[in-house]
Amino acid sequence: MAELLLGPVLRYVDPTQATLWVETDAPCDVDVLGHTARTFTVEGRHYALVIVDGLEPGSSHPYEVRLDGARRWPEDGSPFPPSTIRTPAEDEPARIAFGSCRVSVPHEPPYTLRKEDDDRGREIDALYALALRMRDEPEERWPNRLLLLGDQVYADEVSPRTLEYIERKRGTDEPPGEQVADLDEYVQLYRESWGEPTMRWLISTLATATIFDDHDVHDDWNISGAWVEDIRREPWWDERIVGAFVSYWIYQHLGNLSPEALEEDELWCAVRDSGGADCGPMLREFGRRADREQDGSRWSYCRDYGGVRVMVIDSRAGRDFRDGRRQMVDDDEWGWICERLTGGHDHLVIATSLPLLLGHGMHFFEAWNEAVCDGAWGKLAARLGEKLRRAVDLEHWAAFDSSFRRLTDRIREVAAGEHGPPPASITVLSGDVHHAYLAEVAFRREAGAQSAVWQAVCSPVRNPLDARERRTIRFGGSRVAHVIGRALARSAGVKDPDLRWRICEGPWFDNQIATLTLHERSASIRLERTRPAEDSPDGRVMLEECFSRRLA
Repeated sequence: MAELLLGPVLRYVDPTQATLWVETDAPCDVDVLGHTARTFTVEGRHYALVIVDGLEPGSSHPYEVRLDGARRWPEDGSPFPPSTIRTPAEDEPARIAFGSCRVSVPHEPPYTLRKEDDDRGREIDALYALALRMRDEPEERWPNRLLLLGDQVYADEVSPRTLEYIERKRGTDEPPGEQVADLDEYVQLYRESWGEPTMRWLISTLATATIFDDHDVHDDWNISGAWVEDIRREPWWDERIVGAFVSYWIYQHLGNLSPEALEEDELWCAVRDSGGADCGPMLREFGRRADREQDGSRWSYCRDYGGVRVMVIDSRAGRDFRDGRRQMVDDDEWGWICERLTGGHDHLVIATSLPLLLGHGMHFFEAWNEAVCDGAWGKLAARLGEKLRRAVDLEHWAAFDSSFRRLTDRIREVAAGEHGPPPASITVLSGDVHHAYLAEVAFRREAGAQSAVWQAVCSPVRNPLDARERRTIRFGGSRVAHVIGRALARSAGVKDPDLRWRICEGPWFDNQIATLTLHERSASIRLERTRPAEDSPDGRVMLEECFSRRLA
């Protein structure tokens, strides 16, 4: 009889339908609430995406997972409530929990990857703390969406059990050493990251959407065209990047798509209809194209939750460096995004792993570096600028100035009602930078912006900075850094942004999770950080509020 290896993971949910993803140890029929899907096979591994439709809006559906008719979920003796599909009602608030950057290490002290880690290790996992709180409170208080904004797994900083697997399989003496080398090792990484019982229950119950960032593949992934040329010379890279794209497509991307979008996806239809044949060759070819061809894939996607539009923008895999370009996404994908970045919604949420707006000093420093890399100070300075870009991760929207201005211009136009009635709020959600903050955005008066515009960053879920790194972040947001960075940027010919912003909350440096709540024309946000059991009054792992603020 088939067994459940991973999942169920609840992915897409709308008022009448949902998708659930599973991994099994053998080919089988997977049944959820009377809806069945046959597994597909990838190099001896078996997966299914079950589409459940005909659900009632505003209802709660506890479910089981059956493999060839035998119940395999929930597990006997689980301390958690039944896994449940909760479909939204028309007048229900959208409560979107979000964050990024989660390493997978044990949930017991000292919370470390290695023995040489410091005493507190990686501290308490914010998603672990969220799941424990949800277990003990009524459903009505739960988030109804979970948005994970990058670094769901760390291919270049693997978990303890995955490292043991690597050491048994090939050893770590040859490159890439202790990092993930291929699809097999990515599978082990996902199983450890998503297979822990508490995390497993959480993502079986919260509708989960994702987008990747650099550590899902490699630190500094696609930071520049020169970096891409250098990494492709490494003999281990091709197998690594193919494994990254194939595993991302299976474990993350499929569930980001609605049932309608799945029907339009030629690769998914070919895999679904493969009839038990090994889909590995076609997925490997897809992975190669995704890395080498600009039009090989599109990872951005759009979801509507009643009056809320969520546009998730891939700011990592779709970068365009052809013919001297330096763009976050190519022109074709930008056109697709613009068709969906419109008014006519109560709220517009733009989710992108990398922050659009940084502390002012860091923003201008990154903009200056891009100009120097492009030759503003000559060829020698350009070479030094490239080294600096990689050394200190100068890779955010500010370091892609044309894309930064294109996106901020579009936000201004939507806020001014140029593409339909303006939303009450436009909120950019991001992660990556291992600290959290909230920035309020203002445009020039003549722009006529009517929407409240914000940048909300929540990172890390579990991977805190050390004391030196925190000092650097604080300096980057200081007035002194602002003045120095702006002077540098102007000296390299960079124009000031056509908007202003101020960081009104933060920075916060704990493991943390944020929740954006949107209802009719109102919006609010809350940030919570983790506290270990020994620091809490009742002796339990807990989440503690850092701030809450009304946005609209």
